[in-house]
Amino acid sequence: MKSEILDRRERVFRPAWLICIVFIFFAACSKQPSYPVPPQRGSEIVLDVRFLQPETPVFFTYRYHGKRISFFVVRTGNRVNSFLDACASCYPHKRGYKYENGMLVCRFCNVEYSMAKIEGGIGGCYPIRITGSVRGAEYHIPVTALESMADKF
Repeated sequence: MKSEILDRRERVFRPAWLICIVFIFFAACSKQPSYPVPPQRGSEIVLDVRFLQPETPVFFTYRYHGKRISFFVVRTGNRVNSFLDACASCYPHKRGYKYENGMLVCRFCNVEYSMAKIEGGIGGCYPIRITGSVRGAEYHIPVTALESMADKF
């Protein structure tokens, strides 16, 4: 009798544990990472462009009203650009991008492309551009530009 009760419990709890483990695994894999806080001066994010490696994005997370607005800055050729860590078509999934083997990869649809093709993307998959400007050796992003895009996060 005691053995039957243990067998029934095992049949009930084993699937429950399996579901919990699968949920935890997918929840951990689906979260967009949080990055270092960007340097801010007054109402702007200010980055020293001399430390940007060519065609290597640097990711940051700015916090605004409880939201984590992630973005990256990249130097390609003589230009510096900034983009949300959010795909124009995949942003509702809140997965962002990763930089892997010299390629920018959408974490949701797995489309990948070189930094030279970042502005055009492929199809509807491309990072959302953020307004910024180079002044001397610094790249400036107005905080309001990030805050106005909080709905993407």
